[in-house]
Amino acid sequence: MLHRRNPQLNQHGELIHLLSTEGLSREILTHILDTAAQFVSVSDREVKKVPLLRGKSVFNLFFENSTRTRTTFEIAATRLSADVINLDIARSSASKGESLLDTIANLSAMAADIFVVRHSESGAPYLIAQHVAPHVHVVNAGDGRHAHPTQGLLDMYTIRHYKKDFSNLTVAIVGDVLHSRVARSDIHALTTLGCAEVRVVGPRTLVPSDMSNMGVRVFNTLEEGIKGCDVIIMLRLQNERMNGALLPSSHEYFKSFGLTAEKLALAKPDAIVMHPGPINRGVEIDSTVADGMQSVILPQVTFGIAVRMAVMGIVAGNEA
Repeated sequence: MLHRRNPQLNQHGELIHLLSTEGLSREILTHILDTAAQFVSVSDREVKKVPLLRGKSVFNLFFENSTRTRTTFEIAATRLSADVINLDIARSSASKGESLLDTIANLSAMAADIFVVRHSESGAPYLIAQHVAPHVHVVNAGDGRHAHPTQGLLDMYTIRHYKKDFSNLTVAIVGDVLHSRVARSDIHALTTLGCAEVRVVGPRTLVPSDMSNMGVRVFNTLEEGIKGCDVIIMLRLQNERMNGALLPSSHEYFKSFGLTAEKLALAKPDAIVMHPGPINRGVEIDSTVADGMQSVILPQVTFGIAVRMAVMGIVAGNEA
């Protein structure tokens, strides 16, 4: 696996791990979205289960805090009829100094089939994927500032649900792009799926210098950045990842980059507003927008269950 060009794919080009949206073809991304569409209706059934992962064990390893991602992965695995084990990291041997790979080796000895991993270190899921047995699959639930592929995919599903076709869309990603793994996953997915224009909007201190290399347009004022947009993805200020004073204050940030109803009027009348959560009301978004008619923030969460069902079902069906 170390020598494979893309460690997410087997020799037949099939998905065996989901580590990043980067490097995945339009065909693979579309296959995940199409598969997710088949799972959306499961939520409406009286018995919300399908037998796809019956007999399989899914281990949720969250080395960082999470509400939406961890819970929706657990729901998704349960609806696929898997056995779900949530490892309490704070009470595990990792707190005693056990290395990440030793933790994985021991859990693999307990017949794990899928590891869902969130970690503060960029690249941790890649490291795990390089050391697991061929029949074990790794899904990245967020690693450092690098990637959050299932969030990116559920964002793509949400956009496709409301806008149907990517080819004519202008999408703005607004806020703390510098520290956002979601932004990077969204950008890779949007450009691969043929989005007409991807914009990154934020203060200069929170926009990475390599954005122009990723095929996006950079704006440093919210008004210009969202003008005429079809989709606005708001990002949380990730204070826990910031070193030093990158912003004067959250109040000043809201004045310049907080999305209000007045500013939203600059976008297209049918523009949708998205947010990966958790929302900081009054910092990056006003409550009237977060709870308004153009917000699809809660549907994103609902679609996330189906997308994560699709990802786990697809990787589990492919061998290395």
